[in-house]
Amino acid sequence: MENTDILLLKEIQNQVKVRLLNESVTKLKECLGQLSEDEVWQRPNENSNSMGNLVLHLCGNVSQWFLSGLGNFEDHRKRQSEFDERGPIPKADLISKVDEVMKEVEVVVNQITIEDLTGVRKVQGYEESGLSIIIHVIEHFSYHVGQMAYFVKAIKDLDLQFYRDQNLDITDP
Repeated sequence: MENTDILLLKEIQNQVKVRLLNESVTKLKECLGQLSEDEVWQRPNENSNSMGNLVLHLCGNVSQWFLSGLGNFEDHRKRQSEFDERGPIPKADLISKVDEVMKEVEVVVNQITIEDLTGVRKVQGYEESGLSIIIHVIEHFSYHVGQMAYFVKAIKDLDLQFYRDQNLDITDP
């Protein structure tokens, strides 16, 4: 493997850890932490999902796409059940489920090869490269965490302050 391939692989592995394991999971947990057990299962209407449903959905999606699609785990997903669940599954159990999935993701991400990134496999009926699987999982997870943040802000009227420790103003180089 060429040096540039190794550098690219390491950067992709690092970005999965930063974007998915650190940023998105941290935000998901912050959102859950703001809600009561009942609010976690509150649905704005019958065509919307609760935070609990979204957590189950994200665990299912990551397991199917990343762990099965990229890590060759068996696919046991029953997608519709993620949305049919009405709870209450305690917040602590939901967080444990996320943590378990993410521990497996970290193992898989540490073992990814360049061949894994370029190889094509079937996931949920789609033909996907390993890189497209990674992009899908990060994008999908972030999208739903954004929905969660909006929900928490809407019902709690608060600023989640995700970036409270960072200066986001333009700075001189």
